Amino acid sequence: MKGTIFVFSNGTLKRKDNTIYFEGENDLKKFVPIENTIEIHIFGEVTINKDVLEFFSQKEILLHFYNYYGYYVGTYYPREHYNSGFMILKQAEHYIDPIKRLVLARKFVAGGVRNMEKVISYYNSRSVDLSSTLEKIANLKQLITSQNDINQLMAIEGNIREIYYSAFDSIINDENFAMEERSKRPPKNRLNALISFGNTLLYTTILSEIYKTHLDPRIGYLHATNFRRFTLNLDVSEVFKPIIVDRMIFYLLNKGIIKPKDFDNSLGGLYLKEQGRAAFIEKFDERLSTTVKYRKIGKDVSYRRLLRLELYKIEKHLMGEEEYEPFLAEW
Repeated sequence: MKGTIFVFSNGTLKRKDNTIYFEGENDLKKFVPIENTIEIHIFGEVTINKDVLEFFSQKEILLHFYNYYGYYVGTYYPREHYNSGFMILKQAEHYIDPIKRLVLARKFVAGGVRNMEKVISYYNSRSVDLSSTLEKIANLKQLITSQNDINQLMAIEGNIREIYYSAFDSIINDENFAMEERSKRPPKNRLNALISFGNTLLYTTILSEIYKTHLDPRIGYLHATNFRRFTLNLDVSEVFKPIIVDRMIFYLLNKGIIKPKDFDNSLGGLYLKEQGRAAFIEKFDERLSTTVKYRKIGKDVSYRRLLRLELYKIEKHLMGEEEYEPFLAEW
C-alpha cells in the first residue's frame, strides 16, 4: 500500500525527469518514492513550482500544508480522476433532502459515540473506574435518534464529547497533561494541543482517502456544506477519532514518548515543537499501518484501509444498495 511522507525541513521540491527530490539546507537531498506515495504533509517552508505540481497531479498525490504552529492551512487537491457525476448527484440528493441528510448525520454521531464508549470501557476494565462516565454517555446517546435538527444533534454530540473528555484525566493521570476543558485555536494546555494536532492529521488523511473514491469531499452531512472547502472528511473523522487519535495519545503519554519539554508556550498557546510533532507523526503513521481483524470481511486490514472501506460503505448507502452502518471497533 502507498505511504505518506512528512516534510519538516525548509527547502525546495524539485522535479528531474520522472523523479521528485527535496533539496534543503546543508546540502540535504532526498528523493520522493513517487510511485509509492499517496500524500505529502508539509510542515516546513517549502518552495514548489508549477512543473512539480503538474507531476503530482499526474501521479495523483495530494499535498497537505500546515503553518508554523502545525495548523492545517490547505490541500493541493489534484484534478479528480475518479469523480462521478452520478455520485455527486446522489450526494447532493441526500444533502438537500433534510430527512436523508439527518439519517447520515445521526449515523456519524452514533458511530463516534459507540467508539467513545469502546475506549472508555477498555480503560474501565483496567482498574480505572469510569462507570459514571459510561452511564452519563449511555443516558445522552438515547437522544441521538430523536433529534430532528442537525444543530440539536451536534449539541447532543458536543455534550457527550465533553463527558468523554472529562474521563481523560483519570486515564492519563498526569497533572502535566490535565484536560481541564476542550480548547482550540489556541489550545490552552498540552493535552488540547495533542488532540487538535491528531484530529487535523486524521482530517487530512481521510481527505486523501476520499480522493481515491467517487465521493466529493465538499458535501458532508453532519457538518454543513457551505463555503468551507471540505466537510465529508470531518463527518467520517467523528467515527474514527476515539480509536485512532485518542487511543494513540494515551499510548504516547503513558509510554512517556511525548513529554512537557516537547511543547512551546511562548506563542500565546501551547504547541508541539518540531521534535514533538515528529514523534507524534511517527506513531500516527504506524497506527495507520497497523492491521486489525475486521470481522465484516473476515480479513486483517490496516486502519488506513478501514477508512477507505468506510467511504465505500457511504457510497453504497448513497446509491441505495446498503444502509450505512458506521464502523464499530471490536477490540
